[in-house]
Amino acid sequence: MSPHNDAPSPASSFDSGSGYPIHHQAVQSMYTMNHYNEFDTSSIESGNMGLTRSLVPGIYVPTVAFFDPVTDNVDVETIASHAVRLAKAGVAGITTQGSNGEAVHLSHKERNLVTSTTRKALDEAGFGYMPLIVGCGAQSTREAIELCEEAAAAGGDYALVLPPAYYQGLFSKDTVKCFFQDVATASPIPILIYNYPGAVSGMDLNSDVIIELAQHPNIVGCKLTCGNTGKLNRIAAATRAATMSDPGSGFMCMGGSVDFTLQTLIGGGSGIIGGMANIAPKTCVRLVELFEAGKYAEARKLQAVVARGDWAAIQGGIIGTKAALMAHFGYGGYARKPLPRPNKEENNRWREAFEELVRVESSL
Repeated sequence: MSPHNDAPSPASSFDSGSGYPIHHQAVQSMYTMNHYNEFDTSSIESGNMGLTRSLVPGIYVPTVAFFDPVTDNVDVETIASHAVRLAKAGVAGITTQGSNGEAVHLSHKERNLVTSTTRKALDEAGFGYMPLIVGCGAQSTREAIELCEEAAAAGGDYALVLPPAYYQGLFSKDTVKCFFQDVATASPIPILIYNYPGAVSGMDLNSDVIIELAQHPNIVGCKLTCGNTGKLNRIAAATRAATMSDPGSGFMCMGGSVDFTLQTLIGGGSGIIGGMANIAPKTCVRLVELFEAGKYAEARKLQAVVARGDWAAIQGGIIGTKAALMAHFGYGGYARKPLPRPNKEENNRWREAFEELVRVESSL
């Protein structure tokens, strides 16, 4: 768990009389949605229909970006087929341009290609209702807004935005809040705050800051990769976050790693955006289903398997995740340079590290 400096939120924050905004009905309860039965998505042209795809509580997958092993070009065919595999597994949505998606290794043009390829693949496979979140973090407010605009044009429905950190030694106390407010005001799509201290030189947004920012009508959620479940609980309670059984205010309070899925759900969170679901999406979805069915003993056993698998994913990063995909599913390739390609011994280590998890995945 990353270190944090997180003061408790005031007890009266966002109580039932506080006028907390409903976020444009961006989130619906899983049990009131009927698009699965009534919405024919076989021939959707997403960019031309102005569709509003609701965020549904559950499992979201920050997808891997795939590259040709010889040319290092973006491998659009594998990107498309992987997205469809995840959708068929029952995940609630997909995220592009995250850490697993090697966004820092992509040009703007390539980022847009990955997003548009993913959107098209989902639409053509009958998953036109599935929301697509796009990573849009940047060091300047101007570029972050530009990325949000490009994400919308490429078929993204929501933007996941990291705070800037390169010049944080020069920030005033309100710099980060102003950054998110300015980006949210200008973005053509709603945004989620991405709190990931490991990616931004240790900057860890506390619950009071996120709760305050959640009042902005175009900020509809957060992803907490800090691993602080106390923070998650405070934010979920203060914002009346959506859960699997209750749409609440519509705010999506998401955990950032599948190794604390149960902790997130018990604490009132909306679900998980977790990279290990690239390998075992059915297993992650099943964990949520067990919790919702009240089968807590089974859920705890499965959470332990998921946590062990996620520990391998955390240790190996995108290199280990791609090696596991190659070993167990026959695709994945390599990360872009300068990241190294694993040797035979390392490949065997990652294959073995995920074997227990893949056995469960194959049984579902």
